[in-house]
Amino acid sequence: MEIGVPKETKDQEYRVGLSPSSVRSLCERKHPVFVETQAGVGAGFSDQDYEAAGATVVPDPKSAWNRELVVKVKEPLPDEYTYLQKNQVLFTYLHLAANRRLTEALIDSGISAIAYETVELPNGKLPLLNPMSIIAGRLSVQFGARYLEKQQGGRGVLLGGFPGVRSGRVVILGGGVVGTEAARMAVGIGAQVQILDVNVERLAELENLFGSRVELLYSNSSQIEAVVPEADLLIGAVLTTGKRAPKLVTRELVKQMRAGSVIVDVAVDQGGCVETLQVTSHSHPTYTEEGVVHFGVPNMPGAVPWTATQALNNSTLPYVIQLADQGLTALESNPILGKGLNVQKQQLIHPAVKEVFPDL
Repeated sequence: MEIGVPKETKDQEYRVGLSPSSVRSLCERKHPVFVETQAGVGAGFSDQDYEAAGATVVPDPKSAWNRELVVKVKEPLPDEYTYLQKNQVLFTYLHLAANRRLTEALIDSGISAIAYETVELPNGKLPLLNPMSIIAGRLSVQFGARYLEKQQGGRGVLLGGFPGVRSGRVVILGGGVVGTEAARMAVGIGAQVQILDVNVERLAELENLFGSRVELLYSNSSQIEAVVPEADLLIGAVLTTGKRAPKLVTRELVKQMRAGSVIVDVAVDQGGCVETLQVTSHSHPTYTEEGVVHFGVPNMPGAVPWTATQALNNSTLPYVIQLADQGLTALESNPILGKGLNVQKQQLIHPAVKEVFPDL
């Protein structure tokens, strides 16, 4: 099967769908791979690296897109919609619940679109979302610490504090992968950390992990209203598979936060869990509303593309190989991969996305 790897076009998105080592694995199985020139340069992979791995480097996006299987990192942007084709398979992050226009474009094209973020194990875990969630969780604290600096518009709080001066308070909404990794980073630099989650069993697991270093709270409206105003850094880490994130923090609650506090919402690619949060970009990552610095970059791991590309490929490659070897029959032979199917034959397939767009 011919496999295309276009260069990512999202703002400052330097990750690439396949690394040279992944390309080599596919070429060894006799699958021709076509990589758009400079697609991997931002992640540290040259055209020569891809050619050495067996790929054909092509000069333009159309030459990469015009293949049976297209492997990307982020969702197609409007300028790429013309490349979507019937009888083609797209394998990438999609996050359709927050993007009606893309959903309509995929349906109209007749493409089969498989989303990394809805490939699901029998235990409910999301193996292709997990590596980027880990990275995004860790980055959320790095970015939060940066934008708490006075020169960046923040309060001027050092999260780790200083002897005789209290450390910064980090409030994390959600105790899943993102929230856990954010807590690891925040605890590691000496911040005060609170995690809120609705899953009591998960809170017990987190207690075993963090002990008394993290305050674990059951998440409800009253608890959120009690802790958010005291946060120096608020991290949104809420995930509902395939659906829009619930709005847990209202504008009125944001108004109660101290001026110069920071919100980093990792759930922004699913609509965000903070009412005042808007999508931003790596070029313009923050804005201030109600006196609070908001960070809403949906492709946070794109800031560390060398690490993120390899971490993602370690998880996606087995599924890419299955698709290349078997075509769409891989969705039947592997139900885990089958859960990733969002659009096929001009119809919405994934039940959670169908709930969001019942009229499509």
